Amino acid sequence: MKETKNISRSRSQESSAAIEKMYITMRHLFNRGFYKPMGISGDTLREALLALRPEIYGNIAEEKVELNGLLYVIERLPVGIEECRFINLTSEEGYSKSHFQAIVPPKRRRNCYRIDEEQMNVEITRGRSDIYDILTHLTFIFIESHKIRNRVLLDDAGEVSRDWFKLEQAVSQKKKLTLVEKEKAISHAANILGRTFEEVLDIYDAFGSAAAPDRFLHVIFWLGKLAIEEIVDDNKRTITFSPILRERLGHHIHGEIWATNIKEVLKENQLLDRPIHVISANMHSVMNSIFATKVLKTKFKDKPDFFIYEELSKSGANAVRNQVEEAALKFGMISLPDTSGTNIDVQIFDTAKIDWAKTSFPKANTGDKKPVLIVMDYAFGEQAYETIDELLKPFKKDILLNVESVSIMGKAGILEGGKGDIMIPNAHINEGTADNYFFKNELTADMFEGNDIAVFAGPMVTVLGTSLQNRDLLKFFHESTWGIIGLEMEGSYYQKAIQSASKIRKSVPHDVKVRYAYYASDNPLETGSTLASGGLGTTGVKPTYLITIKILEQIFNVK
Repeated sequence: MKETKNISRSRSQESSAAIEKMYITMRHLFNRGFYKPMGISGDTLREALLALRPEIYGNIAEEKVELNGLLYVIERLPVGIEECRFINLTSEEGYSKSHFQAIVPPKRRRNCYRIDEEQMNVEITRGRSDIYDILTHLTFIFIESHKIRNRVLLDDAGEVSRDWFKLEQAVSQKKKLTLVEKEKAISHAANILGRTFEEVLDIYDAFGSAAAPDRFLHVIFWLGKLAIEEIVDDNKRTITFSPILRERLGHHIHGEIWATNIKEVLKENQLLDRPIHVISANMHSVMNSIFATKVLKTKFKDKPDFFIYEELSKSGANAVRNQVEEAALKFGMISLPDTSGTNIDVQIFDTAKIDWAKTSFPKANTGDKKPVLIVMDYAFGEQAYETIDELLKPFKKDILLNVESVSIMGKAGILEGGKGDIMIPNAHINEGTADNYFFKNELTADMFEGNDIAVFAGPMVTVLGTSLQNRDLLKFFHESTWGIIGLEMEGSYYQKAIQSASKIRKSVPHDVKVRYAYYASDNPLETGSTLASGGLGTTGVKPTYLITIKILEQIFNVK
């Protein structure tokens, strides 16, 4: 008789199963319409996140509170959400026309509205990826809040520790804490969090702002307070999904409005019959790459181009940025701030109106039919499919767009190398499915050699969310025959839309060119180099502009 082999799962298989479980659970909870994250309905989500232990959430599975992960999440959630027992995810339902002030998180473009002391509404207009993003972040902070509760609640009757009592006193003060008061409060907070005084002191100011310098204590106190009330008074926090959101999700409502607005402007300016090049980037790199060095040459005499780009990227550089924008608007740029709810602004460049001698591309050869550039801000996850799919559809059902190329410049996680390096993909693999998209990339690694930046070429994985990244799974993707060089969130969705428009629906030319290039924002396989370890600073400036210039050189036929 054959002996039964004992098959055990590897950590990467367990992680893959945890991601799939989270994905399915979130869809189920969305269809259900509401759930209590720390109740029975939230069990599966919490267990899956704890099994996955994403890199971004650091010590989520340990008793001590994870500080870097908490900062990462708090920057992506609206101010005051830690005080709210009821969080309502809604579609764009007209709150912008009310007295409610929109609260926009510092690191995520989404409108949120504080309805009353207990309720926060969060507008979801960027598709399912936005829901996965916010639910994993909320699950994380609720898990952390119960760690705080475990350390301060002494019995079921509600008696709390002295540290908690002292923290409450510090938070209840309306004025800014003096240095002595602040350090006393940090001492008590460190005990509550299971962290050293120094660890808390190091991260304290990152949570604060000019208006609320002591926000760190406020966040910790309110997370713990609501967790204590969940146990003592059985007042469970609840997340709901509005009926309108459930009805609209997946139907390209916002993407269709967004794309129609762009085509209307093209029609008004008689640009619909011209060759079109779509570029997904940010709202400054294309404009600056074309105009900045000539506009600012007297101000930054004898300075290299990348020095000027760095100056433009600094937070206080509004005056010089406005100078460049004025020149761009004078030479054929049309600015389209978003009104559709996608949170994706657009710039249209009519190259027929550009005086090339006054740009960084004096040798541009745009031919008789002067091309039009449509530059769109970054999409978010699945939203990339919605927006490009709608943009590539015919205008008024019968006017086909002559889209000659689609170029994607983005930031991504790298699996070999470090922050600021460049990745050139030749395929996108969709995480959690067997979907893979192979393409001929017009950009190659050779084009970027000799710039003191490491360049990597190969397949990249499109992940469901940055907050689900797990070291074991990424190691498998990198070291197995998949040979993945990096991870991002939009690539396969862009390619799916481009392929269906060009190869099946025939709404754009079948030989539409594609360009993909990413610069590394983090390396999730390296401790201290994950997204939670902080931003790129000026490290990202050179690769951003290098990629943008290579894309523009191809469009403008600069040899």
